[in-house]
Amino acid sequence: MNIDSINNGIVIDHIEAGKSMEIYKHLGLEYLDCSVAIIKNVKSKKTGKKDIIKIDNSIDINMNILGYIDTNITVNIIKDGKIIEKAHMELPQKLINIIECQNPRCITTTEQEINQIFELTDKENRIYRCKYCETQAKK
Repeated sequence: MNIDSINNGIVIDHIEAGKSMEIYKHLGLEYLDCSVAIIKNVKSKKTGKKDIIKIDNSIDINMNILGYIDTNITVNIIKDGKIIEKAHMELPQKLINIIECQNPRCITTTEQEINQIFELTDKENRIYRCKYCETQAKK
């Protein structure tokens, strides 16, 4: 298989195998007017398999989404065919409009204009709770 290298754009690397489509959806990559390559189940020395997403354009990426989905992800910014920046993900302290509260009595289910805000309450167990009703987020 031959996937072209990109001259200017972004490579999202070290994605847990099978998670690339979730990232594609959350980042809204289907709406881009540029080439986007999803490479699934690539051999990896560290994890056995991984996914990679290549975006042939420089765009703003919501790093909180990536950190929430998989903290092992790296984001490489490519300019003139060279990596000029490499970012490693961390669990974000706060998620805004990334996940939705499942509590039917939460104010966010009745008031549509309120942001869905979740805060990290247990880093070790990756637990987020709704800011308004403290319901634990489902992963």
